[in-house]
Amino acid sequence: MKKLTIVKVGGNVINNPDALESFLTDFAALEGNKILVHGGGKRATQLAADLGVEATMINGRRVTDTTTLEIVTMVYAGLLNKNITATLQKYDCNALGLSGADGNSIQAHKRIVKDVDYGFAGDVDGINANNIATFIEGGMTPVFCAITHDTKGQLLNTNADTIASTIAVGMSEKYDVSLIYTFEKNGVLTSVDDDNSVITDIDSPKYAELKANGIIADGMLPKMENCFDALQKGVSEVIIGNPTVILNKEQLFTTLTL
Repeated sequence: MKKLTIVKVGGNVINNPDALESFLTDFAALEGNKILVHGGGKRATQLAADLGVEATMINGRRVTDTTTLEIVTMVYAGLLNKNITATLQKYDCNALGLSGADGNSIQAHKRIVKDVDYGFAGDVDGINANNIATFIEGGMTPVFCAITHDTKGQLLNTNADTIASTIAVGMSEKYDVSLIYTFEKNGVLTSVDDDNSVITDIDSPKYAELKANGIIADGMLPKMENCFDALQKGVSEVIIGNPTVILNKEQLFTTLTL
């Protein structure tokens, strides 16, 4: 099977023009088939504030009402997605900016209300692996934002980490997939204040221990759950590290295995 690398970029990298430019330079230089997935929540929150719209967060997740959906779509699928694709084109990477609605690439449903109504938040049902593979085999590099659709005309705001893991699982039927999550830290840390306290290897028992001891908590929990779900469903490798890890493995980073 051909190799496919799926990279999710997030955290403060998206909000730092110099850091983003440096990352995109490296991503463009990454050889072989690849897909980029990006978030942009902080930029959306900033624009919402500029427009006088207060962001509502519950359990670390954004509540997406109608106005917020319009804002995140403008930011994720418009401003950020097109700036990223334009920058990649500058570095001779033939990027194709996409939402989940484009090419019917990512289907989702509006999150079922249980304890909390998250509004137009989307939970992914599946991806169109054939269409995504067509883009890749045509020499293009898909760049997905965190907007999906329900196949009935409704756009949905979806967690970018989940999108990355779902694409990785779906494409693993056609490719040997490596999934890399990049953000401003060097990996999964024992202390959030010490960038060198990287836990270099985490398997399922180790993950359970770290979670029970509260070392892995808050926003890292859903990321880790997505990672282990991807491994269980056929993804070959999952790495978490700072943006330079995509080209430089001679540094601290976290590797996840079952």
